[in-house]
Amino acid sequence: QISSLYLTAILNPNPNPNPNPNPNPNPIIPSFFPMPRFLNPFLLSLFFCVLGLGFGVDFGQAFKVPFRVNDVLPVLPRQVSWPVLNTLHSAVDLLPAFVGSVTPNNGSIDWKGSCFHGNEARLEFTNSDRDDSGLGGGVLHLTTSEAHSWTCMDLYVFATPYRITWDYYFSAREHTLKFDSWEEAAELEYVKEHGISVFLMPSGMLGTLLSLVDVLPLFSNTVWGQNANLAFLKTHMGASFEKRPKPWRTVVNPEDVHSGDFLAVSKIRGRWGGFETLEKWVTGAFAGHTAVCLKDDMGNLWVAESGHENEKVLIALFKLTCWVKGMLGLFSIRMVGGPEMLGEEIIVVIPWDEWWELSLKDNSNPQIALLPLHPDIRAKFNSTAAWEYARSMSGKPYGYHNMIFSWIDTVADNYPPPLDAHLVISVMSMWTRVQPAYAANMWNEALNKRLGTEDLDLYRILEETERRGITFDQLLTIPEQDEWVYSDGKSTTCVAFILEMYKEAGVFGPLSNSIQVTEFTIRDAYMLKIFENNQTNLPSWCNNGDGRLPFCQILGEYWMELPFYNSLEPYANMNENCPSLPPIYDRPTRC
Repeated sequence: QISSLYLTAILNPNPNPNPNPNPNPNPIIPSFFPMPRFLNPFLLSLFFCVLGLGFGVDFGQAFKVPFRVNDVLPVLPRQVSWPVLNTLHSAVDLLPAFVGSVTPNNGSIDWKGSCFHGNEARLEFTNSDRDDSGLGGGVLHLTTSEAHSWTCMDLYVFATPYRITWDYYFSAREHTLKFDSWEEAAELEYVKEHGISVFLMPSGMLGTLLSLVDVLPLFSNTVWGQNANLAFLKTHMGASFEKRPKPWRTVVNPEDVHSGDFLAVSKIRGRWGGFETLEKWVTGAFAGHTAVCLKDDMGNLWVAESGHENEKVLIALFKLTCWVKGMLGLFSIRMVGGPEMLGEEIIVVIPWDEWWELSLKDNSNPQIALLPLHPDIRAKFNSTAAWEYARSMSGKPYGYHNMIFSWIDTVADNYPPPLDAHLVISVMSMWTRVQPAYAANMWNEALNKRLGTEDLDLYRILEETERRGITFDQLLTIPEQDEWVYSDGKSTTCVAFILEMYKEAGVFGPLSNSIQVTEFTIRDAYMLKIFENNQTNLPSWCNNGDGRLPFCQILGEYWMELPFYNSLEPYANMNENCPSLPPIYDRPTRC
């Protein structure tokens, strides 16, 4: 407030400006900054020239500017600061960037931070403050120097598989972060061998908070939330989201739909819209959910789907408490959402009319496309085998066990920067501490399958990988096997469920035994060259924009995009070693 008043006084030295009802002639300068004819333009130009020095001109320590634009914007009036701040930060800035691991044996590491261009860290072990443990503790010494301005700060996250903590640094000096005692002997051994992982929040304290403000709308079931999702996908994936002419809903004739026809769904607002947006970003898929059509012997149309919410209702209360330490003290930002109706996600086979009605009522604003199978594929589709498989899976839970492993195929080329394997293991360790049952469902069982072990928790898994001489990021890349049976049965995501049905129905022919469909993402599925490639064979009611789309879009206000649709012939060991880096998501021909 003082800074704002000071700037106002400089830019408006006349304490009693002549009240003038005329509109502000310069839309760049807010109307609450009256402009004397001669003095203010000069001072304003000088002020912004000083700000401009902060964009990177370096004439040595003596010429270091007091601040940079993104440092002082928060103290400027909201009408000036927020439009600029919104262009400097995005939801991706919430991801910490890995800068290195500090061990007692590797001396020190150094790196360039967002605020301090010179940083160095080293770790030393100390005696334990706990009489009963005898494990000792540690002190991380972090020296900061060469700040780019007087008002910036760097925010860090420090992690081992057993703990996550954070700190921020505002002054150029040596800082210390104390670990009173290691949690257990396994953590001590891990730190000796691998050290403490250091992550930098690239946008600092302010940028991280602004990015949090940017990512929360992704999950908002409002027009604001929808616009946030569209903006994110446009920025990070190059999506276009062109409006379709009305009507946005197609009257589907079930007689023209056949067993095996694929349904691609893209939700763009609300809880599922936010999750799908992030899933699309990391996998490169332009759809976030899938289902498949089946016809019974009577000609009735059904939809089989993994990830359908059943009628078991839970009341979920979303709470987010974010503690922010700053120059002016300790603030508590608490955001509480109202109750939301949630259900268990299971595999179902339901009548088409019921599924379609639910889609029309879905407040996540789904965009839905029907992808008919190619006539040659349809001719060999064994509907009896498909129905048998669908019935055997009905009622089983969604495939959370292998959800993330269909995406991670390589050591480094599946993580959108700054995401990497170090951050993945840190998040896993955090969730293991907070929600051990959730962690077991999401990755512990799958990691045990890869090691051929049973019932090891995350920390024992790390010990086992160490004993075998493999790294954790290598463990993540071991391909999922379709025949693996988990504690609650076979695990299939929405797309793996469909492709496993295709295997049973003979779609992949002799390749069935050499393709692991649990390694497929949604993008991998719609790229398969198994769909109709002659637009004249599409149903007459198919709303494909007069040849604009090679498939039928049956719902949605935006034209759906499925890049490289229907372009890739199936092959053995398909999609087991494929990179997927945004924004191009380029992949080798036969990875």
